[in-house]
Amino acid sequence: MKLTLEALEVLDAIDRKGSFAGAAEALFKVPSAITYTIQKLEDDLGFPIFRREGRRSIMTPAGKVLLEQGQQLLQAAQGVFESAHQVHNGWESQVNIALDTLWDLNAFYPILNEFLSMDTGVQVNLTEEVMGGSLEAIIDNRVDIVVGGPPPVSQIQGVRFELIAQSEWIFVVAKNHPLLDLPQPITEADIQPYISVVIRDSSLSSPILAHRVFEKQRTLRVASMTQKICAQIQGIGVGFLPQHKITKELASGELVPIAIHKAAPITPQFCSWRTANKGKAMRWFVEKITSGSIRTERPEPRG
Repeated sequence: MKLTLEALEVLDAIDRKGSFAGAAEALFKVPSAITYTIQKLEDDLGFPIFRREGRRSIMTPAGKVLLEQGQQLLQAAQGVFESAHQVHNGWESQVNIALDTLWDLNAFYPILNEFLSMDTGVQVNLTEEVMGGSLEAIIDNRVDIVVGGPPPVSQIQGVRFELIAQSEWIFVVAKNHPLLDLPQPITEADIQPYISVVIRDSSLSSPILAHRVFEKQRTLRVASMTQKICAQIQGIGVGFLPQHKITKELASGELVPIAIHKAAPITPQFCSWRTANKGKAMRWFVEKITSGSIRTERPEPRG
């Protein structure tokens, strides 16, 4: 390579300090060393970086391009150094966390904020998964941690699961929905004419996990819990929703619980992580996530 980080540091120092003498002082070098570095760089690259105007040295257009992109290289090199230093001290360069769409974000973001305030330099990457997709993400090693995912369908070597919450589902409809005019508890026959809003399993290759859908009921498939809640508020469809995700909507009356003959089961939510990963960031998140749980309460059905 004709271009070295040392030469780029000299070029950057000249730009920051405004002169060769200022750069020499900033880098603890003699002025002749700065002049030699620039002359050698020009000889190696085959074009001038500075031109003389009287007693001043003015950077050429090519020199400006070299400076701008060279500064990016210096920043990248610093990032490489910092990442290697983090790993040496036990911190990963990044940690990948999948949040199941069922999980309450209000229970996770305070934990995330606490970690970011520690300024470890670890890059945190968040993704959202649905049911089987959460299991697939940890099995395929796409993520280090899954928060709020379902239990394993079978033993998974190298992955540990710990129960962190129990989610209770309730059947809800939008305010002024026709089902609210029927005697309660309502039946499957009452519900069958209306569209059921279903969250699509994000699994790419694993068996699709079952949804809470009544037999012969039309469905609208959406990608996330947020989309499902919005669709039911708009009256597009009906269905079960986890109580802890709709507390505000229940309190405001946008969604109304209805008693039905067929109750939804309680869904266990797990934190899962790869046991081979010994990084400080992953261990920190796992400890925080598994130290508490979400408590849900069933609101009284209308009627």
